[in-house]
Formats: sequence, C-alpha cells, structure tokens
Amino acid sequence: MKKIYKIEVDCAACALKMEQAAKKVEGILDATVSFVTQKMHVEFDENAEPEKIMPKVLKACRKVEPDCEIEF
Repeated sequence: MKKIYKIEVDCAACALKMEQAAKKVEGILDATVSFVTQKMHVEFDENAEPEKIMPKVLKACRKVEPDCEIEF
C-alpha cells in the first residue's frame, strides 16, 4: 500500500534525513521525502496499519529534525 502525506521540511538535507529515518520504522517498505513538493511518499508492508505506523514515523523524523511536521 502506498500513501502520500503533506510534510513541512526546511531543506533538502533535512528531507534526506527524514527519509532515512522513516525507512527504519517497522512496517515501512520505502519512503521518499521531497523538499520541493513538501510531500512524503510512503510504501507500507502488506499487512501494515498506516494509522498506527505514521506516529512512529513522525517520532523517528523528529529525532533527526525536531521541527518537522507530517499531516496524517
């Protein structure tokens, strides 16, 4: 399952850090963050529940970029 989320990220380097952090969260197969479009594309495991995983993604992203926001 793939979903797109609006994000707030300050720079391209920060977007890369958020992308790498998101990919480490259990239940995430792939994630890409675009600084230009301010969007995060996420591919979830087949049996994953995005509403339970995305708070974990936000927490992981805030460890590397404390002021980031993800609308889910």
